[in-house]
Amino acid sequence: MAAIVWLIAGLVLAAAEMLTGDLTLLMLGVAALATAGVSAAAGLPLWGDALVFGAMAGVLFLGVRPALRRRFGTPPPTPTNVDALTGKSALVLEDVAEYSGRVKLGGEVWTARPLDPSEVYEAGVTVYVMKIDGATAVVWKGP
Repeated sequence: MAAIVWLIAGLVLAAAEMLTGDLTLLMLGVAALATAGVSAAAGLPLWGDALVFGAMAGVLFLGVRPALRRRFGTPPPTPTNVDALTGKSALVLEDVAEYSGRVKLGGEVWTARPLDPSEVYEAGVTVYVMKIDGATAVVWKGP
């Protein structure tokens, strides 16, 4: 009877992992399934089942979960849209000053302003996009 309870608990925990994706409930579910197997095979009392569950959960949390998180963890997101423009070079089309300027960035013309408001970049100079502020590229000539 105890093995069936452990089996159901393991299946419910493993299924609930789909809602979190943190691998915590999965480790507890696998520990419960292992406890169900040991309980069915050995016929341990409840305190024995608890020891098996605790030992399995400890091994899974300390040994298996970190390796799985490294292997299947979320990769760094690929920057898209304006986030992908940071670090790109741009050609100054009109002088870039504190309140005016245009650059050609990725085949498109953007309004631009310098990172340091005291600087002015002349037309024809290559600059680098430090960030995008609304629809304005904040650029820097570099060292």
